[in-house]
Amino acid sequence: MTKKSQDSDVAFIEALAAILDKNDMTEIQVKRIYSNNDSMNVRVSRKVEMVAAPAPASFAPMAAPLAAAPAETVSPVETADPTALPGAVTSPMVGTAYLQPEPNSPAFVSVGAQVNEGDTILIIEAMKTMNHIPAPASGTVKRILVADGDAVEFGAPLMIIE
Repeated sequence: MTKKSQDSDVAFIEALAAILDKNDMTEIQVKRIYSNNDSMNVRVSRKVEMVAAPAPASFAPMAAPLAAAPAETVSPVETADPTALPGAVTSPMVGTAYLQPEPNSPAFVSVGAQVNEGDTILIIEAMKTMNHIPAPASGTVKRILVADGDAVEFGAPLMIIE
């Protein structure tokens, strides 16, 4: 590879990164063809911080007397970012999540199911390819955070296995 082509490749990748930022995208993939036998595949992605939307405020009617209500306790598990929880399984790619191998067939896992490390827990379809997502560790499925057919981003929480 010549210095000139290397410099143009670097400029090309920097331009892709600029497009990523400008259009607020999380990932872009391009194949650059130089000749019949020479090409370059480039994938530029960035990690996205998942921020939960604040809950809407509720107000008591004006006519109601203001009485002290007991404070509701919310467990830290419910309020924490699912990706920060131990046992969180995150998406390794952008695509569509499927909880079952085929329509009208049983799901790979359900809440409370025991899984072994390496068991398929769901499928993510990306670019017409079905990617089986394995359980990273053995344990019990505590929560499933996606629905069948949901679009998922890279790093999005899929389920909690403890």
